[in-house]
Amino acid sequence: MTTIEKDRTTNAPDTGAKANAPAANPEVVTKAITRLIEVPSAGAPGGSITVALITLDNGKDHTRPSTFGPLGLASLDAAITTAIDARPDAIAVTGKPFVFVVGADLSQIGSIADRAVAEEITAFGQRVFRRLGTSDIPTFAFVNGAAMGGGLELALHCRYRTLASNAAAIAFPEVFLGILPGWGGTQLLPRIAGPDNAVTVIVENALNQNRMMKPKDALRLGVVDIVLDAADYLEQSLAWLAGVLDGSITVTRNEFSDAGDDEWTAALERGKMVADMRTHGHARSPYRALELIELSRTSDLDAGLLAEGTALTDLIMSQEFRAGVYAFNLVQKRSRKPAGAPDPSLARRVSKVGVIGAGLMASQLALLFARQLHVPVVITDVDQARLDKGLASVQREIEKLKGKGRINSDEVNRLTALVSGSLDYAAFADADFVVEAVFEKLAVKKQVFGELEKYVREDCVLATNTSSLLVSGMARELRHPERVVGFHFFNPVAVMPLLEIVRAEQTDDASLATAFALAKPLKKGPILVKDETGFAFNRLLLRFMGEILASIDEGTPAEVADGALEPLGLPMSPLMLVQLTGPSVGLHVAETLHESFGDRFPVSENLRRIVDAGHRTLLSWDDQGRQILDPEIAALLVQGDRPSTAEQVRERALGALAEEARLILDEGVVADAADLDLAVITGGGWPFWLGGITPYLDREGVSERAVGRRFAPAGVATLPA
Repeated sequence: MTTIEKDRTTNAPDTGAKANAPAANPEVVTKAITRLIEVPSAGAPGGSITVALITLDNGKDHTRPSTFGPLGLASLDAAITTAIDARPDAIAVTGKPFVFVVGADLSQIGSIADRAVAEEITAFGQRVFRRLGTSDIPTFAFVNGAAMGGGLELALHCRYRTLASNAAAIAFPEVFLGILPGWGGTQLLPRIAGPDNAVTVIVENALNQNRMMKPKDALRLGVVDIVLDAADYLEQSLAWLAGVLDGSITVTRNEFSDAGDDEWTAALERGKMVADMRTHGHARSPYRALELIELSRTSDLDAGLLAEGTALTDLIMSQEFRAGVYAFNLVQKRSRKPAGAPDPSLARRVSKVGVIGAGLMASQLALLFARQLHVPVVITDVDQARLDKGLASVQREIEKLKGKGRINSDEVNRLTALVSGSLDYAAFADADFVVEAVFEKLAVKKQVFGELEKYVREDCVLATNTSSLLVSGMARELRHPERVVGFHFFNPVAVMPLLEIVRAEQTDDASLATAFALAKPLKKGPILVKDETGFAFNRLLLRFMGEILASIDEGTPAEVADGALEPLGLPMSPLMLVQLTGPSVGLHVAETLHESFGDRFPVSENLRRIVDAGHRTLLSWDDQGRQILDPEIAALLVQGDRPSTAEQVRERALGALAEEARLILDEGVVADAADLDLAVITGGGWPFWLGGITPYLDREGVSERAVGRRFAPAGVATLPA
């Protein structure tokens, strides 16, 4: 094999990108190295062909994936020139182990302050990638690992695409972040995979919490030509390339250029429906993406790319994108290195877990611990009937996982064996970590811990899943209060990433470190919170919910109050959220917070009436499919004569949010406003384009009106001043 390695980054043409790169965030440069290799080919003269293989590598391991900033694009541009000048039989592009390229460097793109720079980097990326699409030498993308955003666009510009069977992340996440694929994605994917598949990948997957494609999905949707085994992926890809060139392999593709009006109309209408459902029309990026997908039907590629570049530039210079980058960094970085967490070396090993309670939450916790930690889990409850019901619930969830293809029969047997039940606390004698999820009453939880302490080891961590009660009150009378921590999950446990870890008055570092150490294998993003009633998330949630319900009590029509926050694009309306959590739970938490904080947390008399009447649902749908207040609930309401408009309700609720967020910070409940933003994103599913909540309050002027100052300077999660 003949190899010529050449990195011509320093000789790249001057694009101006280097000079304009944001100085605050030095680029981790992805270098492109060109090698000429000889590949056996029975159909070629001399029995072999020459392939110019371009490898993309930022010099870091797989935990820091390769991305493209201005210098990385310049390196790729130079590598393509090297490859073309060598006049090989084919050009192929691949990545470092486990990673192809995961798109643009957000630290670079997200800090651009000048529209001209945004235009330049957009055009530069399109021009470099386009060279692979217009080359008279056949081009191949060997997608050996994660390929997102610009990485996937790079592959689409190539004439042929192979994909490794173990590639873990294939996606266009741009719309999720408030922008759109702007290096060719909106124009190429509809041409390659068809309008409906393009809508799925670019819009629907992105708005569905950035859903990733598996290799089989990418093949089914027409994004790649073939999936090859990961064990010898490069060798197989080169052999496939040789077969394509000598004609022994025919690449069969669906033809979408003549897709009919009905197909296009159905795809675009579905995309708009998804965007409306997920964003309520208050995020620009999905609608701009749909416009460009539609444009690809009638426009030539050059004109389409020009329009795409303009749209991407517009969105890069939007508040929406700045908030999206901020939110992305919170989820990807801050949640992995939580502020205030103790030294991880203090954490104790956990080889057995106990769960007290066998209700819905406890059953979810038991399965989570067994599935993610792979350790024995013992659950208990007050009687055999409740215990059997809890174990049956766990077994049903295991069977559901199997039915969805997420686990196989061996895993079913393993999980079933790991989860057991006992009515005797002695079963926890060798447990390392026991979490209670019993009725939300302080006296009940104190009794549970007091009895449990008679059986467990002195170094066993005792955790409570309380959503609002003071953890110190549960621990104070124990012999070892230092080992008690708050461990507050959010429902549904398997889905919501937030985990509030509460340090009580006497919690020691070892117990706290153990709690934080468990978060990672449980796939949760922890935040450290001070032991105050309601902690962080529920104080925010109940504060604005209290204002919504109070406005209804005062006389505001329920549909007006419920729709007041629609411009935020939240995943569900306030009344739908009350229905999801349960009116009785909402009432109990509201009463707990009212007891601690007084009139800032009013208790709705109408909510009390709903609970007293035994109702669990608040909403129904009319004949047109519109969400309305259930007539039985409406009949219960006793309202005043002081109705508000939707704008007044929204201003009132947002002002209350700003006030409560400032109080939480001033009281030291969390370390920084970033933790509040992380909480509402990962605990409540609030959209990335809000940046959580404090950036939205800042940019809408609510912070200054409500508390007299911003939560962060201009430029943090917002455009520079």
